[in-house]
Amino acid sequence: MMSRRSVLRVAGAAGAAGIGAAAVGAGAVPALAAPAKASAAFAHPGMLHTQADFDRMAAKVKAGVGLWKEGYAKLAANPRGASTWKPNPLATVIRGADGDNVTTLAFDIHAAYQNALRWKVTGDTAHADAARDILNAWSAKMTTLDGSGDRFIAAGIQGYQFANAAEIMRDYDGFDLARFKKMMLNIFYPMSSDFLAKHNGAYDSNYWSSWDLLSVACVLAVGILCDDQAKVDEAVTYFKSGKGMGSVKNAIPYILPGGLGQLVEVGRDQGHALLSVGLLGTICEMAWNQGIDLYGYDDNRVLKGAEYAAKWNLGHDVPFTSWTWNYGAPGVWSGSQTLTKASESGRGGVRPIWESLYNHYVNRRGLDAPYVSAMAAKVRPEGGGGDYGTGGGLDHLGFGTLAFTRPKAIVSATTPTPSASTSSTTSSSDTGAATATATPTADASGGVQPQGGRGEDLAATGAGGIAAAAATGVLAIAGGFIALRRRGARDSS
Repeated sequence: MMSRRSVLRVAGAAGAAGIGAAAVGAGAVPALAAPAKASAAFAHPGMLHTQADFDRMAAKVKAGVGLWKEGYAKLAANPRGASTWKPNPLATVIRGADGDNVTTLAFDIHAAYQNALRWKVTGDTAHADAARDILNAWSAKMTTLDGSGDRFIAAGIQGYQFANAAEIMRDYDGFDLARFKKMMLNIFYPMSSDFLAKHNGAYDSNYWSSWDLLSVACVLAVGILCDDQAKVDEAVTYFKSGKGMGSVKNAIPYILPGGLGQLVEVGRDQGHALLSVGLLGTICEMAWNQGIDLYGYDDNRVLKGAEYAAKWNLGHDVPFTSWTWNYGAPGVWSGSQTLTKASESGRGGVRPIWESLYNHYVNRRGLDAPYVSAMAAKVRPEGGGGDYGTGGGLDHLGFGTLAFTRPKAIVSATTPTPSASTSSTTSSSDTGAATATATPTADASGGVQPQGGRGEDLAATGAGGIAAAAATGVLAIAGGFIALRRRGARDSS
């Protein structure tokens, strides 16, 4: 049997010749063998969307069919998807410090992605030209990404999104793919890779799962864009067995009754919990389109975590296993806090993250996902870039109702057979053992504590004070991150 990566490679080539829908129909992927080894070629386009996906979207929208029609209407209504959008490239992008200007980059990335998507769906080259011009403008000018510890957030989120827009446009006339790759390899990838290795000088347990996951998403996306298997392996290995909180068994450490996996960020607040869910879906979909089944890894652990977060945010009770977060930086400060229940903060929030998970687990795989299904129905049709505010609303590319809706076509899958560079450690147990970083102690100050890296740019993603950070302000970003700032720093959007 052909590996799924081989099938995807063949389908991608056929799609480029205009027959992608025939090679691999809307969801009708052949039964899967283990994904190919590290030497296999990459499928392009092959991040969040394949050519078969674009063929399906285009055919359904042209026919005016149900959810695809509604999803495209949502996309067409977003001002960043207009072909008249003009880029505003910057040499230096800053997040979390004086001169914070990351929103300028974020809006241009969403404009590039939305125009690229509209081109693929409608064939209107005015949108393709707009997307190309945005990407070219930034790769010609941007040299630096800086700021507080939040600079790593920008590297991860804007990095994976930038790469996805470029992947759609990679073969379009006039797009300088080589220069764009150079920008990604010189600016975005090194920061995300360094964060996963060093965690900004903090303890590995210090940063919540979303920080690691956005970095993994960037590393994976850059690896695919640049046909760099080592970077793809780096991302997959970290997802399976990384030392930080974003490794999937640390992000979802407890498997509870009822097919639920306790997502650590649910104990913190729901904005970050949903951010983590969305990033998990993004990582899994990009890997899937390269023949790597992270969705199914460790007995569908991601599904269990998504079901848990969805159930709580739909207003239902969930079980909760107490665990302790140890935070700080060696030689700088340290502390710990025990979380004993799911947080009410931000409960019931809306993000455009559910369609990819629903359509994979329910429509591709034929699995039961009642709470994910209910959340997808609640948010449908999903919007994107800025439709949900300028905090968390820019964390996800969105428009999943258009992009991921697919007829049911049950696909069997096997756990990936990892190459030597993507091998993972065995799970301690299906009940989900907490990592060695967790030992309970009470926190007298109350609230979820900030996270720290080096010196004055200690990054924080929680609410509540800490003596070691007394000289730093705490900024809450609606639906997004909460970050420590030096006094006098300008608030980021």
